[in-house]
Amino acid sequence: MTKLCKEMLEELWNTNKEIYEILRCSENIETARGKLYDYLINLEKKTYYGEIDMHPLERINMKECIKVFKNILAPKNEELSGFSALKLLWLLANEKPIDVEISRGFIEEFKHLFKGIIGNSGIYDGKEEPIFLKLKGREAAVVRSEELDKLSEYAKKFMDRYPSGLLEEVKKKREENKKRILEYFGGDEEDWDDWKWHLKHIIKDSKTLSNLVDLTEEEIKAIDLAVKNHIPFGITPYYASLMDKDASRKYDHAIRAQVIPPLDYVEKMIEARNNRKSLDFMGESDTSPIDLVTRRYPMIAIIKPYNTCAQICIYCQRNWEIKEVLAKDALAPKSKLEEAIDWFRNHESIREVLITGGDPFILNDKFLEKLLNEFAEMRHVERIRFGTRMPVVLPQRITDNLAEILGQYHEPGRREIVVSTHVEHVYGVTEDLMNAVQKIRKKGICVYNQEVFTTENSRRFETVALRRLLRLIGIEPYYTFNTKGKEETRRYRVPIARLLQEQKEEARLVPGVERIDKPIFNVPRLGKVNLNAWQDHEVIMILPDGRRVYEFHPWEKNISLANTYVYVDVPIYDYLKELKRKGENLEDYKTIWYYF
Repeated sequence: MTKLCKEMLEELWNTNKEIYEILRCSENIETARGKLYDYLINLEKKTYYGEIDMHPLERINMKECIKVFKNILAPKNEELSGFSALKLLWLLANEKPIDVEISRGFIEEFKHLFKGIIGNSGIYDGKEEPIFLKLKGREAAVVRSEELDKLSEYAKKFMDRYPSGLLEEVKKKREENKKRILEYFGGDEEDWDDWKWHLKHIIKDSKTLSNLVDLTEEEIKAIDLAVKNHIPFGITPYYASLMDKDASRKYDHAIRAQVIPPLDYVEKMIEARNNRKSLDFMGESDTSPIDLVTRRYPMIAIIKPYNTCAQICIYCQRNWEIKEVLAKDALAPKSKLEEAIDWFRNHESIREVLITGGDPFILNDKFLEKLLNEFAEMRHVERIRFGTRMPVVLPQRITDNLAEILGQYHEPGRREIVVSTHVEHVYGVTEDLMNAVQKIRKKGICVYNQEVFTTENSRRFETVALRRLLRLIGIEPYYTFNTKGKEETRRYRVPIARLLQEQKEEARLVPGVERIDKPIFNVPRLGKVNLNAWQDHEVIMILPDGRRVYEFHPWEKNISLANTYVYVDVPIYDYLKELKRKGENLEDYKTIWYYF
C-alpha cells in the first residue's frame, strides 16, 4: 500500500473511529455487517428519541446519511450493483490484500458519509440562526429583508460571470463573425436572413470551420476523425457566428461543446460501432410499437417524420439513428408516415402528439401544414407539440408564414400547439432567438425549454442565469435533464448530486416562475423520473472509483408493475476536480456530498 493510500485511509478512519473499530474487530464481513446495522439503528433511535443534542437540520441530514449507509450495507444492493463496499472497507480496516484500486473519490464519499451519520457534516459550521427569528413585527421584517438582499447579491455575483448574447459587446463580436462568415461563403445580408441559405452552407468539415473560427489541434483531429468515420457532424453558419474567434472557450464553451465532438467521444463511438454495440441507450427500439413512433406513457406518443437535424448535439439521445446532417434519405417514406399517422388515428387514448426527430422544422411549410392538418382532424388529439432546436441554431427558420401556420391550428379550448426547444446557456441567447420566440408567442403559443445539465452549464448559478433570461425572452423552463449515462459522453456528465444541489441551493433563490422546470432522470426503456423525490431513487452502493450506484424506481410505481433500473453515476470527486480546473472555488460546492 502506497504512502498516499495510507494517509487517505487514516483520514477516513479518523472521521468515525467507532466504525473503524467495528470493522477492525469483526472476524469476518458478516459479523461486521451485523454490528454496523446495530450501530446505525442505535444512532437512528437516538435521533428519534431526541437523545442527541444538535440542530434539527443537522439531525435531518444525519438520518439521511444513516439511510444511505444502511442501503450500502444491504446484501441485496451488493447483488444489484455487483460490488460490496462493506467487503472493501473491512479488508482495508484489517490491512488485508485488495484486488481493486481505491480512488480518492471512494475515500471522500465515505469520509463525508461517516461524518454525516454522527451529525458532524460541517455544512453549518460558522453559521448562526438568522437574527430576525429573535425579533418581532416590522423590526423582524426589516432585518429579514436585509438578509435576503445579501442572498440576492450572492447569487448575482455568480450570474454576472456569465455574459449573455444580449450584451452589446457580445452582439458586436457576433456582428463581426457574421460579416466574416458571409464573406467566406460569398453571401450578403439578404442571404443571412434566408434559412434555406444557411442549410445550403452547413459546415461539415474542420477546414471550413477553421477558416471561420480558431480551432485547437485536438478539435481539428476530433472533427476529422468523426467525418472520416461517418459520425454526424455539422454546424449552421448562424450557430458558428455564436462562437468566439479565439479557441480559448472562455465564454463560448457551451456553444462549442454542443457541436464540436471531444476526441474521446469520437474514439468511443468508433469502438462501439466496430464491436457492434448498440448505441440505443434509451432502448427506444423497445418502445416503438410501429416505425416512426415511440410510446412510453399512457396519453402521449412521439412521431419522427424526419430523421436528421441542421446540426447534431454531441450528447443527442438519438445520435445512434442519425447518419449525417441533412441526410438525403432522412425523410420518412410516405407509406411509413401514413401508417404511423393511422396508428395515432386508431389510438384514441393518445391526447398529445410530439413531432420530433431529428428536427421537424427543417421540413418546408407545406409539409408541416399537411402534418398538422392530419392530427388536427383527430378529435382525440388535444395537443400537438414540436420538438425543435431551430429557434436556437437557425432562428431565421421561424418565418412569419411558419408562425401563421402554427397559429391557425392553435384553438384555445379545443387544441393547443406547443413548441419545445433546447437552449443550453445564456451565451446562446440572442436577439434573433428572442425575435423568433416572440413570433410564435404572438400566436398564443407557448415555447418551453429542455436543458441538458452538463459540465458546460453546471457551475454555481449558471443554469439560474439561463432560466432568468429565458423567461425574459418568452421561453418557459420545462425540464432540466440529467445527462444521459452514455459512456461515450462521459466528459459531459454531471453527478446527480450536483443537479439536486443546484435545485436546492440556487434555483430555490429565484422567483417561482423562473424555476418551474423539473429536474429529470430519463430511465432507459421506461421514461422520466423526477429527481427531487427520494421515493423515486436511492443510493445503493459506492464503487472503488467513487461512483455512486443508484436504483431508480419507474414512474409506474404504485400504478402497475415495472422493473427498477440500476444506474452508475460519475464520481463527485472527479467532477469537483474538473470544476477546479475551470477556476471554481470548491468551497462553494462543499455540500454536494450530502445530496443523495
